[in-house]
Amino acid sequence: MRILQVIPVFSAPFGGPVTVVRSISKELAKKHEVTVYTTSALDHRRDFKDSPLEVKSDGYRVVYFPRIFRFSGFNVSPVMARTLKETLSEFDIVHLHSWRHFQDIIVHHYAKKYGVPYVLQTHGSLPRIMAKRRLKWIYDVFFGYRLLRDASRVIALSQMEAKQCRGMGVPEEKIEVIPNGIDLSEYDNLPPKGSFRKKFNIPEDKRTILFLGRIHKTKGIDFLVKAYAYLVKNMRCNEAVLVIAGPDDGYLAEAKSLTGSLSISDHVLFTGFVSNEDKLKALVDADVFATPSFYGFPITFLEACATGTPIVTTTLGDTLEWIDGNAGYVTPPTHHDLAKTTYAIISDDGLHRKFSRNCRKTVRSKFSLRKVVNRLEQVYRESC
Repeated sequence: MRILQVIPVFSAPFGGPVTVVRSISKELAKKHEVTVYTTSALDHRRDFKDSPLEVKSDGYRVVYFPRIFRFSGFNVSPVMARTLKETLSEFDIVHLHSWRHFQDIIVHHYAKKYGVPYVLQTHGSLPRIMAKRRLKWIYDVFFGYRLLRDASRVIALSQMEAKQCRGMGVPEEKIEVIPNGIDLSEYDNLPPKGSFRKKFNIPEDKRTILFLGRIHKTKGIDFLVKAYAYLVKNMRCNEAVLVIAGPDDGYLAEAKSLTGSLSISDHVLFTGFVSNEDKLKALVDADVFATPSFYGFPITFLEACATGTPIVTTTLGDTLEWIDGNAGYVTPPTHHDLAKTTYAIISDDGLHRKFSRNCRKTVRSKFSLRKVVNRLEQVYRESC
């Protein structure tokens, strides 16, 4: 098959969806002709200097199109629009990895015109939450509902996201629940324990609570900081440090200010962006992986499981049914509940070992990249 993957941005700071597209494209390219169309966005403010730029990586082709401006998440690229008009009919199937972006509207238009089927995957972005709710509603009325309606299939990452799809009017027969997956071969040779601690001067006798991801308000970092403050002050737990690792996405200054106002700055480490190598080191050294709020299916949960690191999260956003009591805990959205479950894991070696074993077993039995891509291929074939 000739497969086109379309994603608004394709650079490291943008997290989960980028990782997903890279991994499935690499796997699909072993048997198919895969192309990725994206924009020149390097981050929210900067662009790649040389664009349009075409590169080949891991067997698939990536084309970066210049954006002329960005407005409310729209990376507007007339060059991409023109290229889609000229080339979309050459592909057997299109896989859209967003639905409230400029290129989604363009793909929808030409896919309908040329009769090319497309699969839509929103990566947790269906709910109209946080900022710009009115703008999102207006977009959905004029474009979004049609994108959902005309898709050959809509891929949901979990049963909760499938429910959200049904609530947006997607027929049951069009919804496919396919979780994210990871290449387990990348976790065959993990770095030795202690490497991350040594690099960032974390004492060996301290337990590590790790948050890993973009520093954005939707991630619930404020909730995690307050829960950690409760752990330190109310539960008198002095043997744990909180590590917040990842690039700033508009919330770093506020997060640091909050640690100062709660008088826990000395116990919280902000590392900034970490390389893939350091990410693995951080996961290996972490005693618990904490993500208070999420939408969709964070790939970081699978990365934590692959290293045997238990998870704590809450019901603030979406939920994943396989975590609670198996790979960690899902708590009610209160600071003291999150603090208590975190403490339960870091203070009980037997419980930690149990969750660690379950993490590795679960990720290998349910979320290997090969299994996920096999299911995607089936959806593609049925859509063509």
